[in-house]
Amino acid sequence: MIPRIYIPGDSGALALGAEKVAKAIEKELADRGIEAKIVRNGSRGAYFLEPMVEVATENGRVAYGPVKPSDVKSLFDSGFLTGGHHKRWLGAPDKIPFLARQTRLTFARCGVINPLSLDHYKAHGGLKGLQNAVAMAPADIVKQVTESGLRGRGGAGFPTGIKWKTVLDTIADKKYIVCNADEGDSATFADRMIMEGDPFVLIEGMAIAGVATGATKGFVYIRSEYPHAVAMMQKAVEAARKVGLLGLNVLGSPHAFDMEIRVGAGAYVCGEETSLLNSLEGKRGVVRAKPPLPAIQGLFGKPTVINNVISLASVPVIMDKGAAFYKDFGMGRSRGTIPIQIAGNVRYGGLFEAAFGMTLGEIVDDIGGGTATGRPVKAVQVGGPLGAYFPRSLFDTPFDYEAFAAKDGLIGHAGITVFDDTADMLKQARFAMEFCAIESCGKCTPCRIGSTRGVETIDKIARGSEPEKQIELVTDLCNTMKFGSLCALGGFTPYPVMSAINHFREDFKPAPVAEAAE
Repeated sequence: MIPRIYIPGDSGALALGAEKVAKAIEKELADRGIEAKIVRNGSRGAYFLEPMVEVATENGRVAYGPVKPSDVKSLFDSGFLTGGHHKRWLGAPDKIPFLARQTRLTFARCGVINPLSLDHYKAHGGLKGLQNAVAMAPADIVKQVTESGLRGRGGAGFPTGIKWKTVLDTIADKKYIVCNADEGDSATFADRMIMEGDPFVLIEGMAIAGVATGATKGFVYIRSEYPHAVAMMQKAVEAARKVGLLGLNVLGSPHAFDMEIRVGAGAYVCGEETSLLNSLEGKRGVVRAKPPLPAIQGLFGKPTVINNVISLASVPVIMDKGAAFYKDFGMGRSRGTIPIQIAGNVRYGGLFEAAFGMTLGEIVDDIGGGTATGRPVKAVQVGGPLGAYFPRSLFDTPFDYEAFAAKDGLIGHAGITVFDDTADMLKQARFAMEFCAIESCGKCTPCRIGSTRGVETIDKIARGSEPEKQIELVTDLCNTMKFGSLCALGGFTPYPVMSAINHFREDFKPAPVAEAAE
């Protein structure tokens, strides 16, 4: 049997040196005259162990990591190709604690398969959901997705089934499925991991959405900062088209659905669905007023489903296992699993897919292992640059849309950024306002002007210029932005600003002035 070596080729692993490791292994194989097959898989998401190299042995896969090029020679000397022990030995990947504790539904294949092999995809349960869908009435597909409790994983948490039903019920000569892959939040990389590690699950999810709503064309809008994801998705679409997964007769059914990849120009605001639609149409990426809703008049004025990557990639398992299976995970109105992305000053950074309901403290302290510096955790921002800063006193909050909303926070795209006790929360509040000012599309006054005034006012606090009066002014500005902005950029910027003020008030007091030397 020819040994099979798995080396991640996704952006996260490449950033940590996976390409150098791959070349070192190729050279070592050549020098030793050993024939082996190298598979460039995606990452499993335990980035603190990347580059993580795996070898398929008679007793299953064995992992080693984090592997450096300098480790390669000793790996081979230790019997690496048969799972031999080495200082980088990790054992069976699915028994590594960080991975073993997860509930992998959406990410079940990430890091396991060759991302561009449809045979691998099908061998690990792929296409079962779409096969079931093409044999069902569109309304029954929508009903199953609705009953599963799936909500938008991009941030808003809107019920996916309701969007689909609106598009299904709207009569039009053309309908579209748009995948929002403009993953711009800090500490988020789940969309990228799916596109680079299991692209066919996204294609399958979009095809199911097309069959369910009568849409015949799909677009994946990917941010320009994701060149590897763009290349992987383009190759996967071409492969899917060749075997009839996309085209005039999806899997031999009467349903037609095709799709293409589009690349954004880098505007954060294009993560907002109406700005994204404008960009797709070749217009400036500015927010549209609603109504009309995109589900009724979206892309090119036609009914359009706009879903996030993870929302669409979660659909195949629902159509395969059933609504009840998926809904059995989670709590309250937050059903299924959520890919929590743990980043920042944290010991064990990576992607952790779990059912809704774990507390923030469990995620940060237990799963994430606390800070990388070893200092106390001061704050955790959940939901990207527009998310609230939670202090340790709120670490008992369960990961649930409504639970976070009740504490003036939001889950967003489930990115978590950890800060230790050296963080200056006044600077973080200023950064939130500055970020909004830079990224604002300029369409509405509360966002465009409010964020700029916010930066100026927080600078006055930092200078000690009537801090209490300035805090009162920032609070009033935030209230105007929250309720007056057209989209979530201006509307959610108050979350990080006000949470910093409310939970870390000591950072907003002027620094004591040193007494002049006598």
